[in-house]
This record gives sequence, structure tokens and C-alpha cells, in this order.
Amino acid sequence: MNDHLAELFNDTKIVIKIKKRLPYLFQLAELESSRAGKIGMEVGSVREKIIIALLIYKYGEENVESDLPITEPEVDVKLFGQPISIKTISGREPSGIKLIWTVDPEKARDFLNTWYPKYDLIFVHINWSGNGGLYYVPSGIQEEVFNRVGREKYIKLPKQGTNPRGVEISKDALRTIIDSYGTKVIKINWVKEPIEYNPFKKWVDLWGEE
Repeated sequence: MNDHLAELFNDTKIVIKIKKRLPYLFQLAELESSRAGKIGMEVGSVREKIIIALLIYKYGEENVESDLPITEPEVDVKLFGQPISIKTISGREPSGIKLIWTVDPEKARDFLNTWYPKYDLIFVHINWSGNGGLYYVPSGIQEEVFNRVGREKYIKLPKQGTNPRGVEISKDALRTIIDSYGTKVIKINWVKEPIEYNPFKKWVDLWGEE
């Protein structure tokens, strides 16, 4: 377990701030990533930046490393040198989260045969007008569940003949790891606020600077 990351979930002031601010910030992320009322895939990257910014706010920029090489595709940030994967998903119930994006069935099968959970996970379940949460799942819990249920049940491959979006942690495996003893959670009530948002304002303001 990453003791520094666990500390985040035990800091009363930070927990209160997360409950209050995370829905608002994720709502801004959706507005920033929307066009003609539809949310683009880039929203995931914006959400990721919001979580990394939370770690910087709590621990200081010198202890958070986010400029990571593409050779570590599963690692989104390092906190005090320890790698962390960040995943977010929207919906009433948390379903499978992507491990790798691929449209190649052979590559997906190779991934199934070789992948093993080895990084701590920050997982955000977004459920607008309902309950969700921010979770910290230590790598040890993921490994225990993976070894217990087996890779065929832990990993879900895209269905043949459909438009494959990638390889996922299965819905049942995800539910098991986030419900496991040792997983940290901050329960969040996802309520949207009225926000007047202009996607061009900051750029217009920058054009207006001398």
C-alpha cells in the first residue's frame, strides 16, 4: 500500500474538499470536452489532470511526477516515486474499465495472456444525480482478486463482430476489488450545479493581453 496515498483518504479536510469540489470540477471537464451537447473522449484526460492536480495540491509539485514516458502506458502519475494508474467511468453502476485500447483481436488476446495487475489504482465512479465515489485500490488487493478468480474472469475481451473499444477489467472483478477490505473510498454525491461556461473566454482574454 502507498502510505502517502492512503493518507489522502484519512485527511478530514481533504475528504470534505473532495466531496464538495470533485463533482464541480468534473462537470467543468465535461463542459470543456463537449461539442453540440456530446462529450468527447478527451474528457478522460481532463479528469486525469484534475486528480493529478489534487495530488499536487495535497503533497506538493516536487513529490508528484506526471510527465512520464509512453513506455509506461498504464502509469499516469508517480507519487513519491510510486506508480499509480488513474481510471474514471460514468454510469449508475461501475462497469468494466479499460486496461488497453485496441481494435486488434490478436493484440487483445496477447494482452489477456500476459497482463498482470502491478500498479496502485485511483478509480473514480461518476454517477450524476446519484452516488459514486473516489477509490484507492492497492496493487496487492488487485493481485489477490486476480489470482483468486483467474485472468479469464478478471479480464474481459471485446466481443467479436462488434466495434471493439478495448480490453477491460470485468464488471464483476471491478466490483470485487472496490468492495474489498483494504480499498479506501470517499463516497460522493454527484450533483450538477448551474454553470455559465464559455469555452472561448480564456483564449479571447489571452488574445487581449499586450
